[in-house]
Amino acid sequence: MMPDQVSVFEFNRAIIEATADLVCAYKLNFAFYEALEDEGFDILKRTVKHIPDDIPVIGDAKRGDIGNTARAYARSIFTNFNFDAATVNPYLGFDSVEPFIQYRDRGVFILCRTSNAGAVDFQALRTELEGSSRPLFEIVALKASQWNTHGNIGLVVGATYPQELKLIRTNHPDMLLLIPGIGAQGGDLAATVRCGVDARGEKAIINSSRQIIYASRGKDFAQAARRAAAELRDQINRHLATRRPG
Repeated sequence: MMPDQVSVFEFNRAIIEATADLVCAYKLNFAFYEALEDEGFDILKRTVKHIPDDIPVIGDAKRGDIGNTARAYARSIFTNFNFDAATVNPYLGFDSVEPFIQYRDRGVFILCRTSNAGAVDFQALRTELEGSSRPLFEIVALKASQWNTHGNIGLVVGATYPQELKLIRTNHPDMLLLIPGIGAQGGDLAATVRCGVDARGEKAIINSSRQIIYASRGKDFAQAARRAAAELRDQINRHLATRRPG
């Protein structure tokens, strides 16, 4: 819920202008804009245009469908809305992901070990691959690394599962990770930094949404968002400075 008398776009504009010098990327969730019908798509486009060109914008759409439908989804997100990256569900296999990968100048974040409680229903199930049994999320990560011939694939791995995050980082040291779950979902920031970054302290986008944009429900929401974003950035940097890999 936004402060009274503030439109969705004006809210977004104020948040962007208050935090643009503090963030490495923005992530916009399609669902909340689709719920606003035609106006929502207009707001989504205007918001993407308002973000400075040097800051990547991730379309959190979690798309995943058969090839011809996936091509339309990819064209919509990358060409129509001009997002720099998208989240993609790999459940239908390679042909549902390939149309996104073919946009070589755009990023594709494949859902691997998501931050929600229900993720265990499928992602933790053990399955056979090449004579060994391993959780499904490990196989997703392995397939994603094999598909990453253009170097534009990353993985979504939740902060709420630090041991799984550590395992993915160990097995895929060079892949970019999008890490949700910090803030409202209760992920531990120190563990996320320790387990999620690469050997250089990079290759991780640590996402916090509600904790930042709803830091205040009053007229000072933009200033409060800035304070919350600055504090989170400073905490990340402190953990980076003192981290011990593994």
